[in-house]
Amino acid sequence: MEVVLADALLARGGDPCALLRAVCAPLSAERAEALRLLLQRLVAAESEGQAAGEALRRAAWEVALERCRPLLRLGEGAAGGAACAERLRLGRALRGALRHCVQLCGAPLAARLARDALAELEGGGGAGAEAAVEALAAAAPRLEEPALVARSVAAALALLRDDGEAEAAAALAAGRLLPALGGNGEALGRVWEGLLGAGDAGGEPPRAGRALLALSALCDALLPRGAAAEPDARLCPRFWRLVQEGLAQGDGLCRRRARYLLKRAVDLCGSQVPCLRCPPDGGDEPSLFWWSAEENETLLRFWETYILVLETLEGNQIHVIKPVLPKLNSLYEHAISGEKGCWLFHPSWHMCIYKRMFESENKTLTKEGILNFLELCETKHLPNSLGFSEFVIGPLMDALSESSLYSRTPGQSMGACPPLGMRLQNFLATYLMLLPEEEKGSFLLKFIQKMTSRHWCAVPILFLSMALACIPACKVLGTDGLQALRDVLQCTMITHQILLRGAAQCYLLQTAMHLTDVEKVSLPEVSSFILCLRPDESLRRDTMLWIELCSWLQVNDRNFRKSVRSDFEHQETSSLYQYVRGLVVEYLKTPASERENCFMPDWFEAKLVATMILLAADMEQMRNKSSGKSNIERIELEAFLNPLLDVLMKLGSNAYIPTLKTDKSLQLLLKLLQTRSLKCSNTQDDKVLSFIWKSLMTPVESILEFILRQLTTNELSTVGDLDRCDLYLALIPEIVNLCSQVSWKKLPTIKNFILSLTNASIRNFRETNCKEEPTLKEQIRKVISMASLTVVCEIMDRKPEAHLEALPSVDALKRFILFFQFNEVVKKPSYIEEKSSLCEETSSQGWGKIVARYVRDQWICLRFVLNKFPMLGQEEEASELPLSTVERSRKILQSALEALTILPSDQVLPVFNCMKVLVPKLLNSSESLCIEAFDLAWKIISSLSNTQLIFWSNLKAFVQFIFDTEVLAVAASAKGQAYAKIKEIIFKLIDLSTAKTGVFNVVISHCCQSWIFPTVDDRSALTNAFLNAGNYCELITEACVFGTVFRRDQRLIQDVHAFVESLGEKCATNVVMESTNRDDHYVRVCAIKFLCLLDGSNILHKMFMEDIVSKLLDKDEQVSRSKTRYYANSLQHRIKNRIWQTLLVLLPKLDQNFLCGTLDKVFQAGFGNNQASVKYFIEWIVILSLHKYPQFLSKFWDCFCYDEEKLKTSICTFLSVLSHFDIILQNTSEKKTVLKKALIVVLQWCFNHNFSVRLYALVALKKIWGMCRMLHVEEFEALTPVIESSLQQVENMHGTGNARRNWQRIQDHFFFATFHPLEDYSLETIFYTLPRLSEVAEDEWISLCKFDRFTDIPLPPTFQWYQSQTELLDLKPSDWSQQDMGSNSVETDGQTEWTDVQKKIIPWKNSTPSLDLEMVFPDRAAKLGKSNSRLIVVASLIDKPTNLGGLCRTSEIFGASALVVGSLHYVQDKQFQHLSVSAEQWLPLVEVKPSQLVDYLQQKKTEGYTIIGVEQTAKSFDLTEYCFPEKSLLLLGNEHEGIPANLIHHLDVCVEIPQQGIIRSLNVHVSGALLIWEYTRQQVIKQKQK
Repeated sequence: MEVVLADALLARGGDPCALLRAVCAPLSAERAEALRLLLQRLVAAESEGQAAGEALRRAAWEVALERCRPLLRLGEGAAGGAACAERLRLGRALRGALRHCVQLCGAPLAARLARDALAELEGGGGAGAEAAVEALAAAAPRLEEPALVARSVAAALALLRDDGEAEAAAALAAGRLLPALGGNGEALGRVWEGLLGAGDAGGEPPRAGRALLALSALCDALLPRGAAAEPDARLCPRFWRLVQEGLAQGDGLCRRRARYLLKRAVDLCGSQVPCLRCPPDGGDEPSLFWWSAEENETLLRFWETYILVLETLEGNQIHVIKPVLPKLNSLYEHAISGEKGCWLFHPSWHMCIYKRMFESENKTLTKEGILNFLELCETKHLPNSLGFSEFVIGPLMDALSESSLYSRTPGQSMGACPPLGMRLQNFLATYLMLLPEEEKGSFLLKFIQKMTSRHWCAVPILFLSMALACIPACKVLGTDGLQALRDVLQCTMITHQILLRGAAQCYLLQTAMHLTDVEKVSLPEVSSFILCLRPDESLRRDTMLWIELCSWLQVNDRNFRKSVRSDFEHQETSSLYQYVRGLVVEYLKTPASERENCFMPDWFEAKLVATMILLAADMEQMRNKSSGKSNIERIELEAFLNPLLDVLMKLGSNAYIPTLKTDKSLQLLLKLLQTRSLKCSNTQDDKVLSFIWKSLMTPVESILEFILRQLTTNELSTVGDLDRCDLYLALIPEIVNLCSQVSWKKLPTIKNFILSLTNASIRNFRETNCKEEPTLKEQIRKVISMASLTVVCEIMDRKPEAHLEALPSVDALKRFILFFQFNEVVKKPSYIEEKSSLCEETSSQGWGKIVARYVRDQWICLRFVLNKFPMLGQEEEASELPLSTVERSRKILQSALEALTILPSDQVLPVFNCMKVLVPKLLNSSESLCIEAFDLAWKIISSLSNTQLIFWSNLKAFVQFIFDTEVLAVAASAKGQAYAKIKEIIFKLIDLSTAKTGVFNVVISHCCQSWIFPTVDDRSALTNAFLNAGNYCELITEACVFGTVFRRDQRLIQDVHAFVESLGEKCATNVVMESTNRDDHYVRVCAIKFLCLLDGSNILHKMFMEDIVSKLLDKDEQVSRSKTRYYANSLQHRIKNRIWQTLLVLLPKLDQNFLCGTLDKVFQAGFGNNQASVKYFIEWIVILSLHKYPQFLSKFWDCFCYDEEKLKTSICTFLSVLSHFDIILQNTSEKKTVLKKALIVVLQWCFNHNFSVRLYALVALKKIWGMCRMLHVEEFEALTPVIESSLQQVENMHGTGNARRNWQRIQDHFFFATFHPLEDYSLETIFYTLPRLSEVAEDEWISLCKFDRFTDIPLPPTFQWYQSQTELLDLKPSDWSQQDMGSNSVETDGQTEWTDVQKKIIPWKNSTPSLDLEMVFPDRAAKLGKSNSRLIVVASLIDKPTNLGGLCRTSEIFGASALVVGSLHYVQDKQFQHLSVSAEQWLPLVEVKPSQLVDYLQQKKTEGYTIIGVEQTAKSFDLTEYCFPEKSLLLLGNEHEGIPANLIHHLDVCVEIPQQGIIRSLNVHVSGALLIWEYTRQQVIKQKQK
């Protein structure tokens, strides 16, 4: 319509120049569009032979330079909203007008525009950069001057390379300017060279996204469908590298452009069948792209499959992608030459696919991609390629860093290695074997270094370390490799979970032993690596890992590279003996100038020397054993220890030994004394350790004399000396332990030492207290004296067999502590010597820490006195102490509360221990003070919950204090505020345990032990202790149902923990680390074992169990009421499951009277809508109850008397009970009477309308009738033919339908076929077997080994209900009602190649990914290649955005030339966009208002279009019989009125859709879609016929 108007205006206007000037003043968006249209028609007229006059050229020149160019620059800064839309409209029109002006004026105007634009761009561009690019793009096709062309190309490429803020200008340069320059023959070569970085345009090539945008826009020139292009993109390696980079980009549009270029090249080769080969990048690498006539079909198949895989990955849906993955195998089969064993297609093409999968946001797709890649590399034995190694170390390892990929598959059992872990092991071992020898070392080094280049989570590091450790032994790593492994240990595992971190350490050490070339590393380097392994997590004596390390050192002894500092210069290699002997000597050497240094030496050297001494000693013993020596003299070990013993022997007598030397020798001594044997409870059985300890017994007197002198005189006087004091105090208990383990002959020496130290410390303390302004030295002495007394108290507490309490100094110690002013702090002196200040700055002891330690030590001493001498106050009350015992205890408790407020949270443990003794004495008299203590203690514990190291010890002390037997008993007897506070704390602890696993474990373990195994031997104590269980039974009730539903990441950590634990002794971490029992299962295990120990004959136990049963049944009812329907494995399901498991455990201990009242609640629970596992437990309880007490059968029969509405969801539960009627009948005397009743009941349900009910009833009938036959019940002889024929008919059911299959399956189901309610009654069946068989989530299964491992509550050896029958254990889960769901899926997944796969139709030949979305619709349509279609869809009468959006999508898909709508505003509607899915961007939309339709239809008639109305009229044609002309216009009617009568007269023909139904009409979108498709179908057939 616009074209007609423009032609009419030009025809009547006379002077086109005047017309152009008139339209331009002023130039709005509408006027700009009119100007563009006029210029377009003038250019068209010129192309038809009408030459443009000089005046017209001048007018076009003025329009371009004075109107269009300035307005383009001004329009860049428009605001958003309506102004932005107007700016875009104006910009589109101005760009088109500028292009037409250049076409009219030719090269002069193009040169002028180019110079102005280049001047702006070369001057920095700024705000006018976009306008300059637009002007240059308009001028580019007509540029003739070589210099201008070169400058234009350089400017465009500079914009593409610019990483600044001019992103819009860069995109315009790539999408408009470079394609426009590409149309210029002079510029195409320069553009090509600049884009691919091969020319002199300057610098590196542009970013991939921008380069691909430009290349896809230039593809008609670079990859023409006609004659061969120059240059030919297919022969350029850089072009293919760019395409590959684009295929793996994260940006979807970038990937689309790359795929387009690849398809274009492949299609071109398939049609031309050329013989070409892209030159390789270098070396022996295969060509990136090649084609030959002989392999044309094979190549087409390969690339078709390749592109199919890429396009399928765009869907990002695993159910669509998974069937396509097997096609990757066929790609590899085509890509590798079987004869030559080399790559036919460059392997980087395959890497693009995998990189795309690895970087997918769908983690399931990522996992599938990784597994597929690893399996392929493992099984296909791929030829070596440098790109593969780089890909493994780059994208593959980046993808492997995601923890969620290491989850178990649904079919795997808990504790199994995840598939990715197993695949990694196999892949790494296989891949390394295929690598050439010279490449193995560099590959592994880069692989390990990659593990240090980022922060890895614990799970990936563990499995990568395991994969490295599983590589077959080969000598490929040198010093750099060992350093890289050390970096992994030090840098990447600081915050990991301890068990996983320890396991990873074990595997990294094994990696070092398997892969290190010992001739390239020295023993100092090896020992430095070994020291990075933590003894409390991985490397410790007596583990298999330690033995393996000793064996490795023995095998490679004398093969290690000589160290630079080695004293054995005449030897090429070094032995471990020489190294360790030199290490000890060098360690103890001290320069004379170091004597007065106040700083403690670092502990690293002491740890190193001690570890290497032990390794060398164990290696010596291993060598002697293998040689068969019976008398082992341990010459080497003695040589290692002699230098140390020489120093230690002189400590007591030689006061002039340098301080540094004494420090080092005592540090080494402490490390040796702290060594413990894991396997030998008696040190004498560990020969190496026994020899070391016996040797160290010799200098004991000298050491103690030295320590006493240091601690009791003025030797230690600075802040820095406190670290030294810690060393001396740490040695004292170790020396006492040494004497107790080796010989008590030194006991008199120890007693004298303790006596002297105690007296001297008390004396020093009293002397310093007398001074008003003590100096720093005196304050330090005060701190050291208190610390010394603390050590004395701890030794007497831990070593009662030494009888140190009998020493005279102990009485003085008691009095001193009782009269002490607690929470006294040491004030920092106002002046500190310069030397002391220097020491303080670098010491670990800041003054605040010193004060906190001093206060803590006071409470440790008090704890000792309170624990050892509880009656002390009463003994001396009258003579010396003015206050009563209670009053004194209250004062001390007040001081304890004060201490809690001033001490750091990590120092409060001894205060808790003291409060444990004090609170029971004060709970009656000072309840409010005790409650305050409870609150303050809880506040501290909750604040510590985010810490790892100190939380658990403090929690244990807190629990022992709050849940002390006496505290609980006193609080319960009063039933006051303390009782309520304790219950409040119970539930706070349970809440805390949901966030921090293991909290409830500490509470329940302590309570169960103290309630059933009290520490006092008195019988009354046992009774009083168990009374607490009844008073606080909520604790046991909550423990029985405890457990949260973990998040996926938490379940993953639990699974990996279970896997590590399943390795047993093979993984040293399991041996080294103590079991913490922090698994949530242990809460329930503890509670269940506690309940198993209860005795039904004990009245207290009986009352407690009945209370627990009542509370559990109430909880079940509460859960059922809160949610009548709940999902399988939801929290509600799990709680109900745990409730009925516990009730099943308690059932045998309940007496008849209690069970009589309880059974009604059990039956009521059976009426509920229960999950399968809960249903089984309820049925089991009913069976056992009726078996033990047959008199309850009348209650059971009553359950069948309810109306059908109540029974419809539960009758199967009671029918299942009847299927085990033989068990119920065992204790019944009147068997025939009961059988008669059962038969009557079951028969009525055999005719129920519900199929499942009939099946259950038939199973029960089969069981009951069999019993009737055995007992020869005469009353039923008349029914015999009927029942037996019915059962026979069921057994011989014809056909293969569901009825027959389900009958067979329900009979084979474990609950009816294998399960025996009496013989299978065991903990294993209840907590493991039955949950497993009823398909409860695996984290609910509690295996029997967990009951064995939890030793806090031991079960008696006579406990009989422990293990399931083997037959039941061997069964696999198979719920009969759901078996059909799993059978077909297994077969489907097992297919290796799918016969067909889902593929989205992508008409790439008619599209270009670099389209300018701002282009006016007719221009865009022409560029899309849709101008061949002559179908116009007119939807101006439709006013619903949803219908318009759907029509827009349909019209675009089937290639309509245009969609006419009543208003373009519909395009902005969200409902329209939701249905159109961006089709409006690829389809020309024309606005024709309903009032303009008559004129529009007449215009189209003049253009040769047939106007077709979609309407039911008297003369309408049947759609199936109508033949559409090529130029067709479809007019669609309104949703309600259809096509108005005034428009029907303008139609050439009406077409209607034949209908078979009753409803009168179709939705307008559907009607339009049917006609559009019929038109398209007919045109496609015509084209094929041509």
